[in-house]
Amino acid sequence: MGWAGLSASVEPTLASDGLLWGLSPILAILLVAALPTHVWRWLGVAFSQRLLNEQSEVFVLVKAVATALVSALIAELVLFPSAPLATVPTTVRVGAVIVGFAAFLVFGRRLGAGIVAAELCLIAAWFSLT
Repeated sequence: MGWAGLSASVEPTLASDGLLWGLSPILAILLVAALPTHVWRWLGVAFSQRLLNEQSEVFVLVKAVATALVSALIAELVLFPSAPLATVPTTVRVGAVIVGFAAFLVFGRRLGAGIVAAELCLIAAWFSLT
C-alpha cells in the first residue's frame, strides 16, 4: 500500500530546521548515534583501572564477545559482500583471509601485517579479474 494510502499528516517528513527537536542534522546524528556509543567507551576507560584486571572473568567475557563480533563481521564481509567486493569470487576472498591469517602468524601476531597481506591479495585479484 505504501505512503499513498495514508493521509498527509501521517507521512514522515523532515523538518526544515532539523531532524530531532529542531536540532541540525549533524547534531541529531551525534546525539542519537555517536553519543550513546561513546559514553560506554568513556566509562570503560574511566573504570578500567579501578574495577577490572586483565585476568578477571568479566574482562575475559567482554574480550571474547568483542572478538566474536569482529569475527562475525569479517565472515559477513567475506561470504556476503556488497559493492565492489562482490565482484571478487568467493574463493579469492576466502583465500585472502587465509593469506592474511598466515601473515598474522608469520610476522609474530601483528594485526597490521595480516590486514596488509589480505588487502594486497584482494587488490591483486580485483585488478587481475577486471
